[in-house]
Amino acid sequence: MPHALARGPLYYAGSAADRVADLHAAFADQSIEGVLCTRGGWGSAELLPLLDADLVRANPKVFAGYSDHTSLHTWLRNACGLATFYAPMIAADWSREDGVDERTWRAALHAETPWKVGAADGLRVLQPGEAVGRLLGGCLSLLTESLGTPWAFKIDEPCILFLEDIHTKPFQWDRMLQHLRFAGLLRNVRGMVFGDMSANVEPSEMPLLEAACLHALGDFKGPIVMGLRCGHVGHGNRSLPLGAWVTMKDAELNE
Repeated sequence: MPHALARGPLYYAGSAADRVADLHAAFADQSIEGVLCTRGGWGSAELLPLLDADLVRANPKVFAGYSDHTSLHTWLRNACGLATFYAPMIAADWSREDGVDERTWRAALHAETPWKVGAADGLRVLQPGEAVGRLLGGCLSLLTESLGTPWAFKIDEPCILFLEDIHTKPFQWDRMLQHLRFAGLLRNVRGMVFGDMSANVEPSEMPLLEAACLHALGDFKGPIVMGLRCGHVGHGNRSLPLGAWVTMKDAELNE
């Protein structure tokens, strides 16, 4: 799009109006089948007051990205009722030879095979069990910061909640998860899936991070798994169909 390679103001690729114009144009253009985000960082949240829900609802299409674009995933679901894809981005993943896990990309976006992730995708069980619900979530810090705004993250039906982040210490995971719990966001959550976590702590700190997450979840009874290589990962980024109805059984999520 016209401003994809813009530099400035500040650290943005164009003003908020510029970026909204690009996004609106992409949705309105019938020759475009999907919108793939270039990279994350910060800036998507300031677009939310400027977005045209009627335009997007009239032109539904694939939207793929992660990290900062958690704000847009939330808005697209809340305002437009769209399913979206927490999936690889251009600069961070598609530009690298081993950046994308094409199996889950094709399963999620093209429905070539049933979408399924398990132990081979990094998942390990922290708390066993089974659950069924709507797959929702994204970058934990963005979801937490949305609370109290008109564009807050909502969970209004049974949910499998996926959470990941970058440069976030165990005590920060503890704090933000407790924030979600105190805000009532976990009432409809039936199962928890955490990301790879390697972008947050060194391997030696992983037991502390696991313990911090379990502590924050208190008396949560559903299954909890960790390690899904999706979002901020070093390679083989998995694609998640946010909004899909999924089944969780120990270390597996099945369509």
